[in-house]
Amino acid sequence: MLAARAVAASMEDPLSALEVGQVDEPDVPDGWALVDVKAVSLNHHDVWSLRGVGLPEERLPMIIGCDAAGVDEKGEEVIVHAVIGDPEFPGGEIIDPGRTLLSELHPGTLAERVAVPRRNLVPKPESLSFDEACCLPTAWLTAYRMLFDRSGLRPGQTVLVQGAGGGVASAAIELGRAAGYRVWATSREERKRDFALECGAHAVFESGARLPAKVDVVLETVGKATWGHTLRSLRPGGRVVIAGATSGHDPAAELNRVFFKELEIVGSTMGTLEDLHNLVSMIDVSGIRPRIDKTFPLAEVGEGLRALAEGDVLGKIVINP
Repeated sequence: MLAARAVAASMEDPLSALEVGQVDEPDVPDGWALVDVKAVSLNHHDVWSLRGVGLPEERLPMIIGCDAAGVDEKGEEVIVHAVIGDPEFPGGEIIDPGRTLLSELHPGTLAERVAVPRRNLVPKPESLSFDEACCLPTAWLTAYRMLFDRSGLRPGQTVLVQGAGGGVASAAIELGRAAGYRVWATSREERKRDFALECGAHAVFESGARLPAKVDVVLETVGKATWGHTLRSLRPGGRVVIAGATSGHDPAAELNRVFFKELEIVGSTMGTLEDLHNLVSMIDVSGIRPRIDKTFPLAEVGEGLRALAEGDVLGKIVINP
């Protein structure tokens, strides 16, 4: 079968570590299912895999990719939950210290077929296309958990989404608007600010701009480039929910603001299987849909990864095996 693999690690040139070619069919252990992959969405995790982060040399070569939607061996249309952990771990599988994602210990989804634990399959509603459904398990799930589990927001309150344009940010804007929050967003690029308005943001601002009022919560995935602005934008007692730092991190930055204004900094990582079931139901009922910027065949996955690594994306990039 055709698959995309990390065959090396290169921090400076991650695309040089990518190989697309024929590989053996996946092994399917007891309790696992074989999924015929119809669509895969790309995530920054895939680029970091090519850089060697979370994927040491002894595990190479490794099929990359986390998200997928497809058809299982019973003919049922399914969405793949990428987090593999102990479902009985107190607090859920995402805080299980032994948890992993597809493409870390087990082959990933950028292939014609993938093996996953059967419990990780979520039924795909008829209302969602395979391309739309494959966008949910990482970026949209991350945004869902940030908003509805970690933020403490109530309808009518204001949330600021930093770095509009990417998959998590655009998902957070759409989900937040649907939930009745006042949604503001920032970007240094005008086209991404325009895109945020299309996704449902009530107002958009240049990165670092002074806001007309303090906000209740900031959703942060950018990190070092926006961190100072994030803290300055919060009302006293406000909360940052952080799920990534694509621009790097500076853990000592402006700590005086944190204690002086009694701010809360809350981490968030993807979401549980239950979260994904709830997200899929919300998407089905609400009618909101992931914004897909580009699609490529699996043979051209390198072009999609390049666009993602360079930030040339509005919403999600989808690969069709």
